[in-house]
Amino acid sequence: MDWRDYLAAHQARFTQELIDFVRIPSVSAVDAYKDDVVAAGNWVIDRMQAAGIENVRMMPTEGHPVVYGDWLHAGAGKPTILIYGHFDVQPAEPFDLWDSPPFDPVERDGKIFGRGASDDKGGMFIPIVSAEAMLKTTGKLPVNVKFFFEGQEEIGSPHLPPFITANGALLKADMIFSADGSQWSPDQPNLLTGLKGLVAAEVTVTGAKGDQHSGQQGGGIANPIQGLSQIIASMKGLDGKITVDGFYDDVIDLTVEDRAAIARVPFDEAAYVEQMGVPEAFGEVGYSVRERLWARPTFELNGIWGGWQGNGIKTVLPAEAKAKITCRLVANQKPDAIYALLKAHIESHVPKGLRVKVERLAGSADPFFVPSGHNSSTVAGEVLAEVYGKTPFLTRSGGSIPVMTMLLNELGVHATVFAFGLPDENLHAPNEFFRLSSFAKGQEAYCRLMERLG
Repeated sequence: MDWRDYLAAHQARFTQELIDFVRIPSVSAVDAYKDDVVAAGNWVIDRMQAAGIENVRMMPTEGHPVVYGDWLHAGAGKPTILIYGHFDVQPAEPFDLWDSPPFDPVERDGKIFGRGASDDKGGMFIPIVSAEAMLKTTGKLPVNVKFFFEGQEEIGSPHLPPFITANGALLKADMIFSADGSQWSPDQPNLLTGLKGLVAAEVTVTGAKGDQHSGQQGGGIANPIQGLSQIIASMKGLDGKITVDGFYDDVIDLTVEDRAAIARVPFDEAAYVEQMGVPEAFGEVGYSVRERLWARPTFELNGIWGGWQGNGIKTVLPAEAKAKITCRLVANQKPDAIYALLKAHIESHVPKGLRVKVERLAGSADPFFVPSGHNSSTVAGEVLAEVYGKTPFLTRSGGSIPVMTMLLNELGVHATVFAFGLPDENLHAPNEFFRLSSFAKGQEAYCRLMERLG
């Protein structure tokens, strides 16, 4: 029996194990689920040990833990690869929008439905299963493999930088592969060449010492909601360009080749507009929708509040108003520098009669861009072409995986996304699911990848 036969013979068991894994409510953003994040880590430990992976252990951070394991007996001259994934999940609310309970996963129509099924429990379980198939049939792996799974990705991996710095020698590898990510479609692979960075802030504008009667005091003092609105309006123009001084200074603009590679990936703007439910697309002038989504920085208002929110009218002049802002960044923008620019702009645009406080929020990431001809990406592309029978698209993402730049900064190795979720699987939304066909295809791909590298 080779690994192919082993995977086929045990697929039903793997599916049930994935259901058991998804059942653990390992929500990293909510303190009430802290023990469940640890429970998910312990599940991973048990499963890695059962697969034949060695030196498996839970390692603490200042927040949620990390699970590490390895198999390092491939022999002289064989490369060492590091495989990354995460076992924490997003909150599942609103629960009433789920067709089945998010932490009571079910198999339906060839899919596993449950929070974290696609992001990233199904994805990170794949390389464990692949390693098991090889170890149980041949007693060895073609390459040295280290496994690095975390429990805090969904909150921006805030405690990983010091952990990675302290454990750089343990994590050292020739190549890094992320099991967190996706392919283009069920029958079309892609290679992700870029991820956006992230910086977040909360703005508080205050006026009077308390809420005031809008009839008695209106016209005599400034309104924090209006002042906040004016500040926000000053930061982005009607042409979609961000108007914060210096915001674009470090952006590496798209080359002719970059734009051609993006244009080769099919995109139907009319279908996109219909899917989003908007009258038309909008964004920075001079760039296509896909270029803006993948390769241009953004400024987005994620929440704004103040004053009376209930039914009817309450003639109040509010004492304060607040907004949350995030910016997605591209190479070579730095979160610290962009936050400083945002703060300076906001503080210099406060209307008379108001005060402002700018607070940086958790959830920071550097942008990540894989250089052309990168070794692990080249091999991954060849394997994907074999598995899918098609050349992968070269794509980018507007999302962020903070650990990618953390590993690059500490280990000096660009990671390659080698993951098998799909974009339509309701990640971070109700009714998240993972296709069992992708689950099986990913297992084959990881086995082929290790064979090719060995």
